[in-house]
Amino acid sequence: MRRLLLGAVYVLALPALLVALWWAASAGSTNVYWPPLRTILKTFPDVWTGQRLRDDLLRSVLRLLAGYASAAVVGVALGTVIGSYRRVRAVCEPVLEFLRAVPPPVLVPVIMLFAGIGDSMKIVVIASGCVWPILLNTVEGVRAVDPVMAETARSYGITGPARLRTLVLRSASPQIFAGLRQALSIGIILMVISEMFAAGNGLGFTIVQFQREFAIPGMWTGILLLGLLGFALSVVFQVVERRVLGWYHGLRATTRRS
Repeated sequence: MRRLLLGAVYVLALPALLVALWWAASAGSTNVYWPPLRTILKTFPDVWTGQRLRDDLLRSVLRLLAGYASAAVVGVALGTVIGSYRRVRAVCEPVLEFLRAVPPPVLVPVIMLFAGIGDSMKIVVIASGCVWPILLNTVEGVRAVDPVMAETARSYGITGPARLRTLVLRSASPQIFAGLRQALSIGIILMVISEMFAAGNGLGFTIVQFQREFAIPGMWTGILLLGLLGFALSVVFQVVERRVLGWYHGLRATTRRS
């Protein structure tokens, strides 16, 4: 119980400090573009009603999860194949480096031509940016499988799906989760950007609408909600990572103590 309380303090200490500094720095502000934090917090419940949360926040989260999950499946699958075979890696690496260097926001107009302006376009934009850190980290994780363990698995006749599940993916899982963590922050950014193009709902759309209508406190409430969403997703990710990689963190703790 004490460890949980300490963990909660560590997680919330810096955000609480930043909020306190924001409150103090903006308390006497008369700048229309930089309203006091108390004004933003007072506006928050009036703007983000249950209906708006369903129409904007929920839709944004569903798009993010759909694009993120698609990128995870594609990135891990392709990364496993590319990392397992040297010839495939030699052929694909130049193309991957070229595509990775293209910023996903630049592709939004192109994706709109093929996927339209609906949810499909936004999901594809999110997936197109999230897939690269997952793919490249999976490739490196698969390449780094211990040769001794690989030879031991071969000696015991562990091949095919069993080898993939118990050796390759398990050994590469810390690196894969590192890519998933990077992709999550990229996905949130692309979620907002995609909703600024020909959208009728979502967090990005709402923030831009408030800006265009000169509803500055409302715009800041959207930015604040976006930050809270990112924080919540990060906490959930850490919980899932701790559960899935419990063996890895336990091994590292044992190594440090020895």
